[in-house]
Amino acid sequence: MNMPHAAPILLSADLRKIEQTALGAPRPAPLMERAGLAAAEFARKLAGDSGKPVLVIAGPGNNGGDALVVARHLKQWWFKVTVVCSGDPDAYTGDAATAMQAWREAGGTVATEMPPVQDRALIVDGLFGIGLTRNLDGGYAALVDAINAAGVPVLALDIPSGLDADTGRAMGVAVRAHHTITFIALKPGLLTLDGPDHCGGIEVADLGLAAAVTDAPHGVTIGNGVLTHLLPSRPRNSHKGTYGSAGIVGGAHGMTGAAFLAGRTALKCGAGRVYAGLLADDVPLIDPLQPEVMLRPADGVLRLDHLTALAIGPGLGTSPDAAEYLDWALEATVPLVIDADALNLTALTVSLKVKLKQRVTSTILTPHPAEAARLLGCATDEVQRDRVAAALRLARETNAGVVLKGAGSICAWPDGHWAINTSGNPGMASAGMGDVLTGIITALLAQGVDERHALTAGVYLHGAAADHCVSGGIGPIGLTAGELGDSARALLNRI
Repeated sequence: MNMPHAAPILLSADLRKIEQTALGAPRPAPLMERAGLAAAEFARKLAGDSGKPVLVIAGPGNNGGDALVVARHLKQWWFKVTVVCSGDPDAYTGDAATAMQAWREAGGTVATEMPPVQDRALIVDGLFGIGLTRNLDGGYAALVDAINAAGVPVLALDIPSGLDADTGRAMGVAVRAHHTITFIALKPGLLTLDGPDHCGGIEVADLGLAAAVTDAPHGVTIGNGVLTHLLPSRPRNSHKGTYGSAGIVGGAHGMTGAAFLAGRTALKCGAGRVYAGLLADDVPLIDPLQPEVMLRPADGVLRLDHLTALAIGPGLGTSPDAAEYLDWALEATVPLVIDADALNLTALTVSLKVKLKQRVTSTILTPHPAEAARLLGCATDEVQRDRVAAALRLARETNAGVVLKGAGSICAWPDGHWAINTSGNPGMASAGMGDVLTGIITALLAQGVDERHALTAGVYLHGAAADHCVSGGIGPIGLTAGELGDSARALLNRI
């Protein structure tokens, strides 16, 4: 997904406030006309000059009104347009009723049943917008299924119908659009959970309200710009100590590969020295694939006094020794990344939770949804139902920076700021990817990058490295975590 860096993302409630303020002004902004025109111009580009007709689906509310404005403009531009209303065409109110009247005055007609949908240049989905609060069923669900089965390019207005704007949850069924033009600002549901599988390419039409968006509470996207000025140019007069020392603690018996993945990645992302502290009884003398990673028993790494960043969790296990090392790590005065079993141990132990919250040095947690649920004391599907809210709650309760991993990873901080990552692909759904992310973030912290920048840049770089692999013909099927380190290194050196 090619999204700009730090583009604003608004929740539905904040969008409603902006709309109400604009419509309540002495000379109210014609938002529906602006939205319809912007969408019509985009639809014209998508439909091209094939001569095929355009099908516009108008729902019962304001999203349907937007669709009617789109239809009117396309008709005026000599497109053949069929409008289907999902409800009573005479039941519209307010601006939507005005849009219906204008459509009819332009010579447009309205159908209440779906015509054959094949051989259309485009379907415009104006069925439901951000106000949808219940699952689609019955005739609405059948209509969505027909759109999805048409085999025709689909343009969704504001958000694909059936998708929750705040959470990205598909509500029963949802339109799978090829393109979405969203109004005023991005919504979280476009970018996380089911959203990326339903939205296609996303365009934003701010409708002249950019200033109001900036003033409203909002999250932001994490895009390629987060890598700019991430690390300074390296002076010739430098040495390995200049670039920090990273410690990775984990690698219990049968899970040493997790610690190796994190350590190798930290080295390739620029840390001057990397130590892997392993819990396994039979600690190997060297990492056979990356002998530059220095191997130690876990307590040996925790005793080092020159570390500039520490991570604990990859392959750690949940043994009493693991809990003891985590307790020790929480007392460290260097930036700390907590991952995997270190998160699970924290969830199980009140004293560890207390120590975590009392830390005054930078702390970053990297849970997947199940680990986040354990920390929050809830079910995994509750976390997934509202990923932004869950990430923010976890950040507040732990006093740490958090990345809630998954499609559209959410970064959140205790002060209420949040961001959604836009890099990555389905090839990352394989073992060891989280260990690589831990290695990236730890390397950035070790080199002196501040906590927030290390978190957002690390998350973006992780996904971008996977995208780089796929663009080079590696994956997405069969993409392995060990292949990301070289790509991450290449991207860091490119900027």
